[in-house]
Amino acid sequence: MKQRIIQLLNSPFATIFASVATTFLIAAFFFKFAGPVPISVNQTTIDKESTFDVTGEGIAAAVPDIAQISLGIEVESPTVTQAQQQANKTINNISTALQSIGIKKENIKTTSYNVYPKREYKEGESTIDGYQVSVNLSVEVDDLEKINQAIDVATSLGANQIGQLNLTISDDEKEKLLQQARKEAVKNAKQQAHELITAAGVKLGKIVNIHENLPLASRPVYVMARSDQEGDYGGGETQIQPGESEIKVSITLSYEIL
Repeated sequence: MKQRIIQLLNSPFATIFASVATTFLIAAFFFKFAGPVPISVNQTTIDKESTFDVTGEGIAAAVPDIAQISLGIEVESPTVTQAQQQANKTINNISTALQSIGIKKENIKTTSYNVYPKREYKEGESTIDGYQVSVNLSVEVDDLEKINQAIDVATSLGANQIGQLNLTISDDEKEKLLQQARKEAVKNAKQQAHELITAAGVKLGKIVNIHENLPLASRPVYVMARSDQEGDYGGGETQIQPGESEIKVSITLSYEIL
């Protein structure tokens, strides 16, 4: 029996039991003299805030300050060389004349250059009857007073295709309009909020959120016509009257309800 007791005391179980007993005695001694230990519990409460939303719109308008004109020529000659020489001469003359009225050289760009054989069909057979060369230019004018003159210059020197005319606002001017429209939209939203809360009899706190809808620029309106007067380069003078281009911004303000 004595030997059995000695084996139990030397076993791993005895070591674990001794550790648990020691921990229990220390805890009992601590709580006896230190008293109860306070336990802290953290609690997070999320309250859904009620908001009052109101949307205001701001509009700013300006006359476009940039025009993009598409000009084209089309020539025909018996040989490729003759057609190309004639087309190149015409394009160079137009480019030089445009620069002479103040249009920058870098704003005159060739967008396409095409050579086509003219085919004639007789008795089921196809033969080449000359060649056709077509060239298109993109001209950017940053002085709207020169739009009419630029078109008249080009047509008088052989441009026989006047394509799309785009009137746009420069980036600097567009940014100014955007800031102006934003201020007007915020002012409009605040005014609406004041009128509505006065009628409803509620009080509003601070602005907790602002949402801006992407601004959209409307396409400007213009009129193109020709007068009966003779221009400096022959033919009737072109009359293009650019209209105003608008930028619209809508902004939603979210207020606290007190």
